Amino acid sequence: QVQVVESGGGSAQAGGSLRLSCAVYGLPNCRNDMSWYRQAPGKEREFVSKIDSAELTIYADSVQGRFTISRDNAKNTMFLQMNSLKPEDTAIYYCKRTRPVGFWSPVECRSDYWGQGTQVTVSS
Repeated sequence: QVQVVESGGGSAQAGGSLRLSCAVYGLPNCRNDMSWYRQAPGKEREFVSKIDSAELTIYADSVQGRFTISRDNAKNTMFLQMNSLKPEDTAIYYCKRTRPVGFWSPVECRSDYWGQGTQVTVSS
């Protein structure tokens, strides 16, 4: 059974930091592209950052320079270091696992999986 599990959410003051983690279980032989999305109350879910299986990274403009995504392939775990937090960063943060683009994947590695989300609250 595949599970995507986020942790590390919580509360912070504006200007503070939080570190999120995301672990993928149940896909021991798969390459994984990993992404963070977030959804604020009353808004649609939006892309935050992605790190692919080659460790190439991309960021949304709103978090560029403040957030850093990284991964530990040995542990199938991804991290999001969030610095200089702003109240507008308040949201539920979701981790998503996708198959890598441009690589052949066996059948068991082709599905996308979402985590359950972790709340991040930033107060001013």
